[in-house]
Parts: sequence; C-alpha cells; structure tokens
Amino acid sequence: MTPRQRRGGGRREQRNEAARLTDELIAEGFSKKQVAEILGRNASLVSQFFTKNKGASMVEALRAVVQEVQAGGPRDVDSLKRLARTHVRPRLTKGGEVARVRRRNAVRSTRSVTDAQGKRRREWTSSLARAGKQHIASGASRLYPVIEEAAANGGKIAFTVRALRTMFTHDAGRKIDSPGVRRNVVQRSDNTEERSYGANVGGPGSGEQGFDAVQFKQMVDAAGGDVTAAVKGWLVDTGRMHPEAEIVYLEIRAWRESS
Repeated sequence: MTPRQRRGGGRREQRNEAARLTDELIAEGFSKKQVAEILGRNASLVSQFFTKNKGASMVEALRAVVQEVQAGGPRDVDSLKRLARTHVRPRLTKGGEVARVRRRNAVRSTRSVTDAQGKRRREWTSSLARAGKQHIASGASRLYPVIEEAAANGGKIAFTVRALRTMFTHDAGRKIDSPGVRRNVVQRSDNTEERSYGANVGGPGSGEQGFDAVQFKQMVDAAGGDVTAAVKGWLVDTGRMHPEAEIVYLEIRAWRESS
C-alpha cells in the first residue's frame, strides 16, 4: 500500500523577495509588527509576504531599510519609517497604470483627459483616507500619500478629527471653530465628537474651502511626517483643541478645484 503523503510535507516553497528581506530584518531583531509599522501597512500584509506571495511593491522600501540597518544606520522605527516612505511604490495594473485602491479606508478618484500630444491619460481629481486609533498612534502614515499627491497637483485639503467633546475649546457647530468646510458635527455615545476643518479663505460660512495642499504638506513634513501630530499641533496652536486631547479618528480629504 502506497503511504499517504503527509500534509505540509515536501520541500518548502521558495520565499519571495519581500519575505526574504523581512527575514533579514527579523534576524536583526525586528518583529513583523515593527516591519509593518516601518512600511506604514497593516501587520497582516507582512504575514501575507510569506503566505500569499504578496509584497512586490514593498521590495524597494524593504531593501533600503535592510541596507540602512546593516550599514549601522539608525534603527529606530520612526527614522526607518521616513526612509521607507520614499521607496514605497504603488501597485500597478498589467497595463502599467496605478491600481485602484481597494481598501475601505482609502479612496482615489481620477478622470480621463487628453494631453497636448492628443493622448488619453488619467488625471487625479480627489482622494480620501481615514485612520483609526491604532494607526493614529503610529503617525497615521497611510494618510501621507493623499497629502503628497494633493500637493503635487496643486490641490486643497480638509480634515475631520474625532476626540472627546470636552477637548474642543469651542461649542459644537460654531462658525469660528470650523470655517470653510461643512460643519456637520457628529456626536457619539462615547462622548466623542467628529469635527471638520478647512481654511478660512472666504470667511466663516463661505462653503467648502480647503487648506493649500503644498502648505499643509510643509506643516506635516515639519512634524517629521507624522500627520496626527501636525493636525493636532494646528488645532492646539489655533486655540481649537486642548493640548492634552487624544485624537481617536482622523480623515484627510483632498481635491483639485475645477479650472
């Protein structure tokens, strides 16, 4: 009788490059959770480097981080996160175009235009990304690409924050608190509120107006790329939020005004 093949037996499949580079970081003392934080991604994605052959778009960033660590450079997560961010590349379709974001927490819109050479191409029009409490604690790195793309395209930015209602200095819905964007204050049963903010370009009640994306990006870059710290800093500096407040939800909306 032919012996039954044991489940899980046989030669282990060769790991892809993302998994191999992750193994090198693990050998240097990093955990998979820390690797995910460096890449600005969920820890489940790093696990899929090993189980589902994912991670091709992360290889360049991982390689840069491995080289930095092995060369004796900074080993703290924040420094490596900033290094990785400059090397992360978006996932491409078979046609070579940037793949549409499929995550529920990020949306990107484009339109088809004809360039000066008569060729059709996709042009960015708007983006939105959200971060919850866990991701906010690590700097809300998934929000940075929205800001970066808006700045590159001369766009505008508005944001929504959630915190304990007692941490806001103005009464809910006051125009002086949130001018330039819709003032739909969402109150929740856990005593938190969501409030939206934009630039006061046209004065209180002037409608949906946003911050200049280039200036907003400069503010975030000055905070070391930490979107949460930059937003909270603006809220505190402008007298809208108490310094001891904790932001538990953050949403960035970016768009380009119609010409």
